[in-house]
Amino acid sequence: MNRLSHFILGGQVLILLLFGAAPGCRTESVKSTDFAAVRRDMVQHQIADRGISDQRVLDAFARVERHRFVDSSLWPEAYNDYPLPIGEGQTISQPYIVALMTDLIRPKKSDKVLEIGTGSGYQAAILAELVKEVYTIEIVESLGRKAEYLLKSLGYANVFVRIGDGYKGWPEKTPFDAIVITCAPAEIPQPLIDQLADGGRMVVPVGTYYQELILVEKTGGRIQKSKIAPVRFVPMTGETQKRK
Repeated sequence: MNRLSHFILGGQVLILLLFGAAPGCRTESVKSTDFAAVRRDMVQHQIADRGISDQRVLDAFARVERHRFVDSSLWPEAYNDYPLPIGEGQTISQPYIVALMTDLIRPKKSDKVLEIGTGSGYQAAILAELVKEVYTIEIVESLGRKAEYLLKSLGYANVFVRIGDGYKGWPEKTPFDAIVITCAPAEIPQPLIDQLADGGRMVVPVGTYYQELILVEKTGGRIQKSKIAPVRFVPMTGETQKRK
């Protein structure tokens, strides 16, 4: 994996190659008729050229219209190589980090996936293109309701949104074949480990000041953790975290 530099911007992580932004990154204004072409450019230069090779994942990023998940005033920047604000001090993540986390869980058509941190709904939309069901939890009600409305309007009937503390997961819908966490707990939440199916995979940024993106695999009831890359995400919030 290339050496990466990680910076926090709003509510999500920004990852840039130390050598600069990805080749082909566009900074000029984008007309509405150019969105499909610019999206293909994004997939090739920001995602595929950085090592994401699963064709199903690449196709999902080519289909999902990232500009729909930001304010229309930001549409000219929607496919550039950085996060964008979505309100409440949060952002939609850089395309590459969404792709990396998606690729790490090895999504299958039959999967039921839990996402912690709905945000704009973009990650949920990508997952919905790849798996059977997506259950996503957002602690900021205004963001969660907005994402829920948008996802429904875009036809994602297989995405279910809950407003609440993601640390606790969604126990009544367990087990989950994969879990994607887009905020950083100090330690991997035990409730989420418990809710991961045997044979399942979880990707989670872990730590306080120093954070690592961790891949968790459960096999035969045993947990294996692999360090992927240093990252910087906003902390996981909620009553459980406040008590730590």
